[in-house]
Amino acid sequence: MKFARDCRSNESNEATAQLLFEALPWIKNLTGKTVVIKYGGAAMVDEQLRRDVMSDIVLLKIIGVNPVIVHGGGKAITEAMEQRQLDVRFVEGQRVTTDDAMEVVRTVLTGKVNQELVAAINAHGNLAVGVSGADAGTIIASQADIRLGRVGKVERINSQLLEDLVAGDFIPVLATVGIGEDGGFYNVNADVVAGHVAAAIGAHKVVFLTDVDGLYEDFSDKDSLVSRMTLEEAKGLVEGGKLASGMVPKMRSCVYAMEQGVHRAHIINGTTPHALLLELLTDKGIGTMIDQEKHADAHDAKPLGTFASRLAVNN
Repeated sequence: MKFARDCRSNESNEATAQLLFEALPWIKNLTGKTVVIKYGGAAMVDEQLRRDVMSDIVLLKIIGVNPVIVHGGGKAITEAMEQRQLDVRFVEGQRVTTDDAMEVVRTVLTGKVNQELVAAINAHGNLAVGVSGADAGTIIASQADIRLGRVGKVERINSQLLEDLVAGDFIPVLATVGIGEDGGFYNVNADVVAGHVAAAIGAHKVVFLTDVDGLYEDFSDKDSLVSRMTLEEAKGLVEGGKLASGMVPKMRSCVYAMEQGVHRAHIINGTTPHALLLELLTDKGIGTMIDQEKHADAHDAKPLGTFASRLAVNN
């Protein structure tokens, strides 16, 4: 037999119950909603952290959220290119992608990273489906800059495949390989794709997992972490040119998605254990949340299911 003293944590039952109770309104608000999650950074590299993040996404699915994962794979691509003795170069923070490098990008994103994420989710049940942006022309891209080679900019998102997977209760896991009108492949920035996907499928939220705690007013001052800001404030920062280079595509993507009707955007530290759950299901959150100044608590433009509609009646 086991004694209570041996199997219960020091945390009080009251504190545990309070945390669960605190999550109730957030669960109620998210049930039936679509959340696009851009996954990358160190949270992708560490195997245990990757499994934990995917487990948290499964939990979100179980409580009624419709997650859609968008991922890149920068570090894995760099390692593969170095192994093949291909030149690794960046121009203004973007990878120069030759034809040979594009083959590596496709192989790593769709054949390695994507399948690892799908496998981590499907360890909990057959829930995830891996998708390349080239599948069904999901990401249509064109050359972003001749200096960058096969680096693409998003021309449009054909969302039907993603929407069909969500409607079938699957979790789409999208690798950001785009396809051009000429049939060629493009390496597309995953931050940018996440914002465009969120807009195209009418998501309620878009969440960016990164390696910092969120947006800082002054990165050298760790007390200047911004907890909440409006869309107009976010636009001011983007247009003011004061953001750190790594934060620029994320903030631009947040602004784009929200201007297209996405209600909230979040930037959080993916290396923090259970960051997604803490940000989405607790009162304080842990990162930076960007709100529509008006209608911040509005519902999806997408119709809700029967159960979620009942929950929304008295909101």
